[in-house]
Amino acid sequence: MRTDVIVIGAGHAGCEAALAAARLGLKTVVFTVSIESIAMMPCNPNVGGSSKGHLVREIDALGGEMGKNIDKTFIQSKMLNVSKGYAVHSLRAQADKSDYSREMRNTLENMDNLLIRQTEVCELLCEDGRVCGVKTISGAEYSAKAVVVCTGTYLRARCLCGEVVTHTGPNGLQAANHLSDSLTKNGFNLMRFKTGTPARVDKRSVDFSKMQEQKGDEKIVPFSFSTDPESVKKDQVSCWLTYTNEKTHEIIKNNLDRSPIYAGIIEGTGPRYCPSIEDKVVKFSDRERHQVFLEPEGLYTNEMYIGGMSSSLPEDVQIEMYRTVPGLENAHIVRNAYAIEYDCIRATELRSSLESKKIKGLFFAGQINGSSGYEEAAAQGLIAGINAARYIRNEEPIIIKRSDGYIGVLIDDLVTKQTSEPYRMMTSRAEYRLLLRQDNADLRMKEYGYRAGLISREKYEKLNLKESQISNEIERVRKVSIGANSSNQQILKELGTTEIKKSMPLVELIRRPELDYDSLCGLDSDRPDLPWDVREQVNIGIKYEGYIERQLKQVEEFKRMENRIIPESFDYSSVHNLRTEAVQKLEAIRPRSIGQASRISGVSPSDVSVLLIAISSTEIPRNRGV
Repeated sequence: MRTDVIVIGAGHAGCEAALAAARLGLKTVVFTVSIESIAMMPCNPNVGGSSKGHLVREIDALGGEMGKNIDKTFIQSKMLNVSKGYAVHSLRAQADKSDYSREMRNTLENMDNLLIRQTEVCELLCEDGRVCGVKTISGAEYSAKAVVVCTGTYLRARCLCGEVVTHTGPNGLQAANHLSDSLTKNGFNLMRFKTGTPARVDKRSVDFSKMQEQKGDEKIVPFSFSTDPESVKKDQVSCWLTYTNEKTHEIIKNNLDRSPIYAGIIEGTGPRYCPSIEDKVVKFSDRERHQVFLEPEGLYTNEMYIGGMSSSLPEDVQIEMYRTVPGLENAHIVRNAYAIEYDCIRATELRSSLESKKIKGLFFAGQINGSSGYEEAAAQGLIAGINAARYIRNEEPIIIKRSDGYIGVLIDDLVTKQTSEPYRMMTSRAEYRLLLRQDNADLRMKEYGYRAGLISREKYEKLNLKESQISNEIERVRKVSIGANSSNQQILKELGTTEIKKSMPLVELIRRPELDYDSLCGLDSDRPDLPWDVREQVNIGIKYEGYIERQLKQVEEFKRMENRIIPESFDYSSVHNLRTEAVQKLEAIRPRSIGQASRISGVSPSDVSVLLIAISSTEIPRNRGV
């Protein structure tokens, strides 16, 4: 069979990659070991969360599917960190696990130019340094102009629960046991990573009276900018909060020798920022308790997810351990907790476009790149799918800068820094997070999405109109002065703020912590009727104007370094005074710019200065990528 793009894997990365390529008009085939596993959520069935919500908003703004899909299938929605600044506000939605997978599968099945094929891919077919197709376990060969590898946690996967080891993928599905050999044969250095998931319990066996109820938000904010907020109003299910205790910790400590993690059975490195309950108890021994969240897996199942207590302890220890938690004393375990090990590549072997440096036309996305999380995977899948299409069309790749999006931070970290553990996105990783808020993702990504071909001209022009409405209103408000008359004083008093003694610019009132643009509408008779999202941007733009201007200046310096492109064939060993360690790291990663070189571990500021001088006399090619 001949096609344009082949996508290996139909998890969150594979779905976005396949949809992007198909929507760009390329004939696409997506392979999966099980059609039932399309967009499966083997861990917590939720989308978003701190920093991850930013990624989903950016995926949507670029023309991806994850935000639209969760808007259709969520059962609880909550905006996190609302007591903090807008930069860290993050949307999180609990999904109906089955509905999410079913809805995404339906989208793939009805997409023009896209075919789904259930079988295991066992080999990459390459000629003269280019990928030309794949071979399946049955011996069938499929030719393609580009291949995107999105294997998730399936490569040579094995699941561990105490002494029991099963060579399967997540949820007992078939593992992909042959592709690793093909990757190694083609020169890729594989690593072994680990992740895990907690047990699921029957909610009929849970005593919720001993737990704290966690309700969703009354005002539901959709993930997708194209979703009408009114259309997602619904009755939401509750989640529940409880805690571990000293008895829980004692049982875990007494059985550490039976944990595959501490018994030396597990080879892979686990995620630092999502540790198992065994790790929490050992590494935070001073803590008397840890949070545990009971979250529903869907509307049509009694399974509840025990968030915060992933484990690989034996079944008998799990039963004893979970039943020490208030509300779980009589809990019936439906599915045991387990750890899963899998193969992944070193993402430093990839370009910023997620194309292999070794084999042209071969792209990688998701947990195969050493990341963790549905959102991180989907973001990479979208970019890999777009760039696979652009590679076939001989167009420059889409490369999102760190200063433009969390997706840019994510990919730059993966391909620049040597990841020794599963990578998780966090707001602290973004240097310019005041600019990279989730609320303005559509404005930040509009140029990328439009040039990529996934955002229509009509939508692009609407975003331009929105941008002009925001800037025009901010300019108008700057000129508005509020008098100290009695009616204005009464309004300010009702708003719970101090009165003004003389006329004051409206912008100064908006900057007061207890006030905002909307609440002061009674003082501004000439205010135009604007959409809520425009008003939100006006409010943020005025409140944080000084901080935003400061970060914009930092971004200009950042872009200056990013635009100093290093020729691909540059000989680092010929640079006088460049340290040996720096030469080795630069030769291995081959950064595309001075900016990227400065972020490589082992390359010092003095090395960067030497490198700048060395390339100043070199003819620099134009900056590749949109």
